Amino acid sequence: MSIEIKVPVLPESVADATIATWHVKPGEAVSRDQNLVDIETDKVVLEVVAPEDGHIAEFLAQEGDTVLAEQVIAQFVAGAVAGQEVTKAEAEAAAPAAASDDSNDALSPSVRRLIAEHNLDASKIKGTGVGGRITKEDVDAFVKNAAKAPAAAKAAAPAPVALSGDRSDKRVPMTRLRKTIASRLLEAKNSTAMLTTFNEVNMKPIMDIRKQYQDIFEKKHGIRLGFMSFYVKAVTEALKRFPEVNAAIDGDDIVYHNYFDVSIAVSTPRGLVTPVLRDTDTMSLADIEKAVRDLAIKGRDGKLTVEDMTGGNFTVTNGGVFGSLMSTPILNLPQSAILGMHAIKDRPMAVNGQVEILPMMYLALSYDHRIIDGRESVGFLVTIKEFLEDPTRLLLDI
Repeated sequence: MSIEIKVPVLPESVADATIATWHVKPGEAVSRDQNLVDIETDKVVLEVVAPEDGHIAEFLAQEGDTVLAEQVIAQFVAGAVAGQEVTKAEAEAAAPAAASDDSNDALSPSVRRLIAEHNLDASKIKGTGVGGRITKEDVDAFVKNAAKAPAAAKAAAPAPVALSGDRSDKRVPMTRLRKTIASRLLEAKNSTAMLTTFNEVNMKPIMDIRKQYQDIFEKKHGIRLGFMSFYVKAVTEALKRFPEVNAAIDGDDIVYHNYFDVSIAVSTPRGLVTPVLRDTDTMSLADIEKAVRDLAIKGRDGKLTVEDMTGGNFTVTNGGVFGSLMSTPILNLPQSAILGMHAIKDRPMAVNGQVEILPMMYLALSYDHRIIDGRESVGFLVTIKEFLEDPTRLLLDI
């Protein structure tokens, strides 16, 4: 029975998608619910699984192709097909023989013609087709590489200095996520009056709290007490005091949000994403730590959904986990501000006329000067500094 493999229904805000990776080959036996292909959108990666046991008969869309919702991308055949069911061991055993065999059964007429035209030895051509068979693309690639070798040798001959090491280049197309990140960052730079203000914070009070209560906290809540929960709590309280920072420009209007959704920058193998923690004013430190952990795991495994990525009034990014000492983060549009946290370093500080070595961290607030003035931006950052240096204020709401 033949079944059409289609692109899933895309979210309303997503117009099209790209075939990222086919995980199976035509004719390869697959089981029900096995992942066939990854389809990448601007925000998330969608998986399309096998509807039944069977195999792919034909690809109708290749890796890198742009596809639309519910577009047919492959033909799937359910059930085993006589003469086509080959075990993995048998396929591996047959591959070398097929690759070296230049008989009429192993080579197609077009491939034999190309090999004859270029007077090639088929045994020297590596086959990438099913069972190690040689394809036309394999022959073309072999001819191109053979032509490049003499030219490269001739060009390299007069070189006065012999360069060592691998100096080859690798060119790969940008993923949709990377292209979207690049476009949005460039738009933020070009369409906003972005400015960054800095401050520094003494992290010793929070580090003392973590040291004192870490074991009790983890035993009760099942998760370690990190820094991010304190950052998010401090940001949420500061947003309550400075509504301009919790607002956004929409045309000629300013939209003030009366809720607190904080985006968390998460580094994933596919690029930087900003999933959202919703209603952070109602979350405890444990709730925030668990939510951040869950989003980080989903980001690492490519399981973030469109709902996870939608919205957010303010962004927190922590470059300190990678060792960054100071940076100027770029706005996450349409938000009006973003807070950058950095590495905690011991530095000599003047305290009551005495020099003390304290764990200090630089804070960086980038903001849209069209909506946030210097007074609000500096006051917002100082408020965060005060909350982090005296975490008791977070509990007392003062």
